[in-house]
Amino acid sequence: MRRGRQKFKERRKGEEEARGARPLDPEKARERTLQRAVKLLAAKPRSVEELRERLLEKEWADEASVTYALAKLKEYGYLDDERFAFGFASYRVRQKPVGRQRLARDLKTKKVSKETADAALELVYQETPEEELIERAIEKRVRLRGRPATRRETKSLYEHLLRLGFPYDLIIRKVREASSAGSVDEDDAAAD
Repeated sequence: MRRGRQKFKERRKGEEEARGARPLDPEKARERTLQRAVKLLAAKPRSVEELRERLLEKEWADEASVTYALAKLKEYGYLDDERFAFGFASYRVRQKPVGRQRLARDLKTKKVSKETADAALELVYQETPEEELIERAIEKRVRLRGRPATRRETKSLYEHLLRLGFPYDLIIRKVREASSAGSVDEDDAAAD
């Protein structure tokens, strides 16, 4: 998809050069930038910096018109990093159980400031504690692959939970519980 967008930009640039593209007057640039910003936000929610970066991709968009568009959108209430960060984090946690570290990394890629991300993470993990999320992740993994019976399967579960961004000590405790629960079940089954 990236390659297609790049080719489109190159073709369009060539067309503009052939027409003798002239710079837009500042008023038109501001209007065009604001329209593009609204379209980008309609497609999906974005952080302020993420939107700024996308707006500055266009040759006709200058820093002044982008700043104007961002200020207008903030004024209208369409652009708010705190609300974006909390909404993004809440959605991710509802979709798939992930740990704080993974979610913090994802918010960083969305260009959300560390303070804003930390505040959003605090709220999200107050609603749904990591302990509950890791249990859901383990349940799902056990449902799909069965209880870890071998050392290799236990290591695989441990690594899976690490990739999901859960803290080490919580992973170790929960993996031990999952493994010992499996061995207790097997012992009970052998006794019957």
